Order: sequence, then C-alpha cells, then structure tokens
Amino acid sequence: MNSSKKYFAEALGTFSLVLFGCGAATIASVTHSGPAGIGLLGISLAFGFAVLVMVYTIGPISGCHINPAISIAMLAAGKLSVKDTVGYVISQCIGAIAAAGLLYVLATGSAGFSMPEWGLGANGWGPGYLGEYDMKSALIAEFAFTFLFLMVIFGATSSKHTSPMMAGLAIGISLALIHMVVIPITGTSVNPARSLGPALFAGGMALQQLWLFIVAPIAGGLCASLVRKIFIDD
Repeated sequence: MNSSKKYFAEALGTFSLVLFGCGAATIASVTHSGPAGIGLLGISLAFGFAVLVMVYTIGPISGCHINPAISIAMLAAGKLSVKDTVGYVISQCIGAIAAAGLLYVLATGSAGFSMPEWGLGANGWGPGYLGEYDMKSALIAEFAFTFLFLMVIFGATSSKHTSPMMAGLAIGISLALIHMVVIPITGTSVNPARSLGPALFAGGMALQQLWLFIVAPIAGGLCASLVRKIFIDD
C-alpha cells in the first residue's frame, strides 16, 4: 500500500475518533432544554464504536492504529518500520488537531459558549476535574489500561487468531470498557493524539497536564510489546 494512502487513512481515522468521542463528551453529554445528555456510558460507547467502525473502514489500508501508543508499540514489536511509525504518528496528531478544531467551531455555535477548563473533552486530573483523582492515580490508570488495550490488540490481530474479522469488535469493545472505568479518573486518554487535539484548543490545565497523556500511554504500550510473547506466539 502506498505510504501516502496509509498516512491519510491514519489521519482520517484519528479525526473520526476524536470527533465522535470528544464530540460525545462535549456536545451530546450536555443537558440543554432538550433530551438528557448521554452520560458516561454513552461517551464510552462513542469512543468504542468509533474505533470499531474505523477498523473496518481503514484497517485494510493502514491497520487502523489511530493512536501513537499503538504505532510505537508495533514498532517495538517489529511490526512497523521506523519510517511508517513517524508517518503514522504525525498523521494521527494532524487528524486529532483537525477534529478538535472542528469541534471547537461547532461548540462556539452554542449560545453563551465559553471555553471551560479542560474543555472539548480534554484529559486531566486533580481538583476541579471530574472525580478529582490525583496524579498518581491518573498515571497508573493510563499506563495500566493502555497496557491492557495493547494486549487485546496484539491478541486480536495475531496471525494465529481464528477469526481475524472479529478483531475490530474485540478492540472496540475493549476501548469502551476502558472508558467506563477510566473516565472519572482522567477522562480516558490511552492515546496521546486524542489528548493533544483538545488540549491545544482548551489550553490552561489541559495543556499543562498533557505530558502525562503522552508518557503513560506510550510506556504502557511499550510494556505490552515486551510481554506479548509470553501470551501470544505469532
């Protein structure tokens, strides 16, 4: 597959993930005079379904990483070249930033809109953020759940897997489950690009705390790549 096509696919996939997932957190979860917001479960499903549909949309083109932590873990596992890893990560970040920009434009159409702290579904922790968990809990959660997410991905996409067409379902469901647990702690990142886009537009604490959502998911993904051979012989 031509590299430019793969990079475009990664940008489009990450754009869709951020737009659907963070859009659900920013717009659909807010209760106006109309129907009640979708809540934690709805946001979790939005992220999971976004990955699920993108796996079948761009998976045949790029593998549908749409997450720098996944691409870097695949590099460490010998499943992706250095060149493609760099191209994937840059494309994913561009897609995430573009989606956050579009989400910002949509959000400003609401009467009386003003950017809140950690706006546009940005990740964070501490006083004023959702469950007000501390940095230790945020760091551990992002590391551990990214590790588990990558273990699911390695297993579901293994050459020994009996039903490769079901991989997207397993990956999408696992991401939804992760969000159900981690949203109160950090808003759930497990994806540096997903965190980067909203943080650039929200600024403030979201931008100051962005480092954790780059370091912890990448570390969790790398750890998964190191231990995968214990469980997966592919």
